[in-house]
Amino acid sequence: MKNSLVSTFLFTIFLIIAAINLVQSQNKDIDLLRDINLKRNMRLDGGFKVVTNTVIPVGVGAPVGMFATGLLTKDATLRNNGIEAGGSFILATCLTYGLKWTVRRPRPYDTYPDLQAVVKESSYSFPSGHTSAAFATATSISLMYPKWYVIAPSFTWACLAGYSRMHLGAHYPSDVATGIVIGVGSALLMHQGAKWYQKKYGVN
Repeated sequence: MKNSLVSTFLFTIFLIIAAINLVQSQNKDIDLLRDINLKRNMRLDGGFKVVTNTVIPVGVGAPVGMFATGLLTKDATLRNNGIEAGGSFILATCLTYGLKWTVRRPRPYDTYPDLQAVVKESSYSFPSGHTSAAFATATSISLMYPKWYVIAPSFTWACLAGYSRMHLGAHYPSDVATGIVIGVGSALLMHQGAKWYQKKYGVN
């Protein structure tokens, strides 16, 4: 279990470093973003803004709801699942903003004025916080409830959230890809860590 936790951590770090190196070669990144943003169906702008705006409420609400329900019903498993999901969200957010302030990549619409920014953000671009939060939430819930009717809608929502960031002109594809790695990696780390902790200390 401990080896699995270390392996997951190291693999996540490796992918993040690879993504940072990818940021240095920006030509393909901006070409793909232009294809997505400038050739988009503008009638979908409103829908994608709604998807984007669900990320934080779902990312915070899901673990809080599980934890609170677990406390009220004296369901230790549900309570612990809420802690695990919340931990995944917090870890993904901390890693994301740590990288944002380390890399300090400007938003694509600031560097390329031809892009159409449907939404504007005050933070740095790399990596995508909405994407990392969405994938941390989707992965965490899917690991705890591995049923197709949980996994399919969870990852459909997360993928739409990630795509919405490019559609709306807020992020490069590499920002979104790195957000996926951070989100999935954070959830895997928390899941492995929770299993290790419960096994070691016999916590229910």
